[in-house]
Amino acid sequence: MPALGIRVAAPPLRTPRTPRTARRGIAGAVIGALVGTLLVLLPASAAQAAPVLLSQGKPVTASSEENYGTLAASAVDGNGATRWSSAHSDPQWLRVDLGATTQVSQVVLDWEAAYGKGYRIELSTNGTDWSTAYQTTTGDGGTDTVGITGEARYIRMHGTTRGTQYGYSLWEFKVYGEGGTGGPQLPGGGDLGPNVHVFDPSTPGIQGKLDEVFRQQESAQFGNGRHAFFFKPGTYNNLNAQIGFYTSISGLGLKPDDTTINGDVTVDAGWFNGNATQNFWRSAENLALNPVNGTNRWAVSQAASFRRMHVKGGLNLAPAGYGWASGGYIADSKIDGTVGPYSQQQWYTRDSSVGGWTNGVWNMTFSGVEGAPATGFPNPPYTTLDTTPISREKPFLYLDGSTYKVFVPAKRTNARGVSWNGTPQGASIGLDKFYVVKPGATAATINQALAQGLHLLFTPGVYHVDRTINVNRADTVVLGLGLATIIPDGGVTAMKVADVDGVKLAGFLIDAGPVNSPTLLELGPQNSSADHAANPTSVQDVYVRIGGAGAGKATTSIVVNSDDTIIDHTWVWRADHGEGVGWETNRADYGVRVYGDDVLATGLFVEHFNKYDVEWYGERGRTIFYQNEKAYDAPNQAAIQNGDTKGYAAYRVDDSVNVHEGWGMGSYCNYTSDPTIRQDHGFKAPVKPGVKFHSLLVVSLGGMGHYNHVINNTGASTVPAGTTTVPSNLVSFP
Repeated sequence: MPALGIRVAAPPLRTPRTPRTARRGIAGAVIGALVGTLLVLLPASAAQAAPVLLSQGKPVTASSEENYGTLAASAVDGNGATRWSSAHSDPQWLRVDLGATTQVSQVVLDWEAAYGKGYRIELSTNGTDWSTAYQTTTGDGGTDTVGITGEARYIRMHGTTRGTQYGYSLWEFKVYGEGGTGGPQLPGGGDLGPNVHVFDPSTPGIQGKLDEVFRQQESAQFGNGRHAFFFKPGTYNNLNAQIGFYTSISGLGLKPDDTTINGDVTVDAGWFNGNATQNFWRSAENLALNPVNGTNRWAVSQAASFRRMHVKGGLNLAPAGYGWASGGYIADSKIDGTVGPYSQQQWYTRDSSVGGWTNGVWNMTFSGVEGAPATGFPNPPYTTLDTTPISREKPFLYLDGSTYKVFVPAKRTNARGVSWNGTPQGASIGLDKFYVVKPGATAATINQALAQGLHLLFTPGVYHVDRTINVNRADTVVLGLGLATIIPDGGVTAMKVADVDGVKLAGFLIDAGPVNSPTLLELGPQNSSADHAANPTSVQDVYVRIGGAGAGKATTSIVVNSDDTIIDHTWVWRADHGEGVGWETNRADYGVRVYGDDVLATGLFVEHFNKYDVEWYGERGRTIFYQNEKAYDAPNQAAIQNGDTKGYAAYRVDDSVNVHEGWGMGSYCNYTSDPTIRQDHGFKAPVKPGVKFHSLLVVSLGGMGHYNHVINNTGASTVPAGTTTVPSNLVSFP
């Protein structure tokens, strides 16, 4: 979002999946119910039982490679559509280097048609001396799952007899283990670094420290400062915590009411002349507030979450003077008084309780909110769902006595209201199970920690990585504090998650580097197919930025291949201001691409991409609240011409999709470089009975470009409004 005074390439097709209705029948429902019943403050050990995928992305060599397209590395890239193949002779081998001596327990060989009839699985600690852990002379292809026991740094498939006239060919070669018992091990736990500020009620100078950091961060929109304030359980009097860029404030209790501030947690826009449209990248979590004058001010725009908060009064979402604001997001919070959005253009509130809600500009969306106003879109601009179909709250740091732990809330189905009434449901994981990442840590060290079976806690800072961070173990938590920022160097993908259950990513920013990355965050490899309905992967307060802090490029920001993924509040932003900004300077064609089935997005903000901002290929996808702006800097109509179509849709559902649904979705255009540009539509979707949209709108900001329709060829043009910023609304489609 900018400061506006006026403001009120086709991907490869996904292999078709087997319909999932049958495998989610009565048995799945019973299991899901049992899991939900048992998740009450479970011990951390339960999350450590699953074997760890150790081999993905690791260095690999082979005796031969048949041709350029079947490299050895393709057998460990997590992509089931790429493969290694050898020369057409015996013997041949493929060797993976795990990086450290590790306890291994299983090898999975996913053979292509050219398989090994006779082969050995061999282990070595030094790459020279080998022992045989398994051998066969009767292999028949397909997928071989081999149980092994031993310690090794190097694992080798040594083929002795080919099953065909061709060589040996593996789609994937996967090695699993327990995280390593040999070699040097990284410690878990430790201190949280200099930019985590922890207070208790007796700490002197709390207000002074809050003010000091705010002076540094108030206008540091693209600076490197990162800070997290934590308040131990207790009561704190006469505080006004002003929250600037890359600053988070949180309580360390298990519930918000464990930590009470008699005072305010404030975001205003004095630094920007009362305009709050650039109040990004900050958060408030897990606190109870008694505002001094009865109402707390939280005037933010994108990437500024307000989670697990209890405001014992009202909440004002506008800056002083009611200047423009373009937020925002509330979840798992209780506001006893009235929420006043006033000049907020859009807002999404999930699984919360409010004493009342007054007005709104264009798009106020609610799901699972007690006290929310009834649907009235477009006048008043409310879209309300009684419950949220699936949700799981963000993991958070807390104190159990004097011991730091991370609480991982349980998944909820058809949720309504806050999650923290009564006994908290979820798992508690000790900090000793986390690798505490501090500035200077390398990607190699981070991956070693993951391979050991540790979770990750990124302390406030900026982290350059020269290789992909590979999250391969089920139930891994990757939690950032103080908007910890990951920058991929050399065009690598910043992070990849395997197609495993229950990974939780939360609270960090990925900032594209100057060398183009094909992707920045991948959730599951291509053609992922595992069913994660009982324990989905979640992405919460994970933001992506291309440009702004400097030149950055990425073809696609986020790719979702895993089924059942929950995207809960993200801002994926190709920068329209700051440094390194220009149509080609911070080139980024696609924001979010979803190939997984049954993916749910709650609070999806995606802006300014050169082509499609969101593309959806998976079945049964759902989006509750979407906010978009098209790229301001398109130089002319030709630059965004999409075949016979004028412009790329802000949100496109592929023609192959049969079932999809969205609620509370808006797209805005502000073609400042050429106001004559026309978008044929903001949204594009197939016309099918199972594809439905509710409460859609498009807006021309001050007449800087226009939309001809809202979705497909349906919905009025924005042209009749002229230079007046008035939305074209569509209550439902089709």
